[in-house]
Formats: sequence, C-alpha cells, structure tokens
Amino acid sequence: MSNISIIGSGGIAAAIGGLAVKAGHTVEVMSRDAANARLLAEQLGAGATTGMYGAVPAGDIVILAVPYSAVLDVVEQYGMGLAGKVLVDVTNPINSDFTDFVTPKNSFGAQEIAKAAPSNADVVKAFNTLFSHVLAAGPVDGRPLDVFIAGDDAPAKARVSAFIESLGLRPMDTGQLSMALTLEHACLLSLGLLAHSVKHTNFSIGVSLLG
Repeated sequence: MSNISIIGSGGIAAAIGGLAVKAGHTVEVMSRDAANARLLAEQLGAGATTGMYGAVPAGDIVILAVPYSAVLDVVEQYGMGLAGKVLVDVTNPINSDFTDFVTPKNSFGAQEIAKAAPSNADVVKAFNTLFSHVLAAGPVDGRPLDVFIAGDDAPAKARVSAFIESLGLRPMDTGQLSMALTLEHACLLSLGLLAHSVKHTNFSIGVSLLG
C-alpha cells in the first residue's frame, strides 16, 4: 500500500480519499482551511490524518485535488516540498461558461502545473474525466470505471496505475503528458453530453473492449 497526500478537501478529494482508505492506503489530507481538512480526515476514518498546509506532504503520491484556478498557486506555495513526488493532476482548466479553456492557447493545464512544479516532480494527469460522485461510488455492476492517465515518466505512471487498480478502477494509459490536453477536452465532452443529451451526471466516459 502507498502513502497518499491529498491537497484539497472538496468532492474529488473526498472521493479519492474514500476509495484510498478502503483499499488500505495511508491518507493525509491538507487544505488551506485546516477545519475542512480535519473534517474530511474524520469522515474518511481508517487513520486518515491531516498535514499542515504548505508543509512537505508525507505521501510519495500527491493528489492535487483543488480547482484549476487555485492549483498553480498551491504548487508554487509548496515549492520544493513537492520535489521527488508524483503529482496527480485532476484539474480541468475550463472557463465559467464551460465553452473553452483558461490556459494559454499553446498550452494546457497539466503542462502549466509541470512548469510550476519542481523539475524532479513527475506530473500525471488522472481522474479528470470522472464526476466526483460517480468516482466515489466506485465500480458499477462489477465493472470498473476507466481512469485515463497521461504522463511523461513511465515509472510515475506505473505507480499511479497501480494506485488506481488498488481502488477497483481500471487505468487506461493514453500516452505522454501532452495527451492531457485531450483528456481536458474529454471533460468538455462530458459537459456537452450533460447539457445536450444525457441530462444528468450519473455517467462516465469509458472504453468497451470488443472481442
């Protein structure tokens, strides 16, 4: 089992944290709002702890479970405390009317995080295509949810893939970190489906393997 640090205390933090403690991982919660961090740790149970915001995370895998609007500031505040860590980017840099991205036209969210992080931290995009309540529920009818990942460092992706599998989910490697741009577009796809066809959030995007 792994030591996991989660920066953030919202829905996606609760979803990943809940699955992680059930799988036997050691979970640390860190948040600007210490009270919210304590509340989430208590909710998770199973020995989940809180860490001081801005201190070196205890986990080797650090889940960046904050909105994209805050994540670059968070990464800069932690600074060298993230050195050598695997940073899991769950964010979607989408504007307020869900029509476009807030990142520079020649970039994407995961790349901006990688620029802000220490050079020896490895960024892996994951979990960004799943609604938090769908993720929290885990496998449906015995079928694991697909978690698409992207990253440049093969060992880092292998560690994140093993973590995802331990949660009862199916990691689907999409390639280098540049593919995170496509995964961020997949979030827009989900929002388009929500608005125009599915009409609710009780769904996930996945792969059906035929034959």
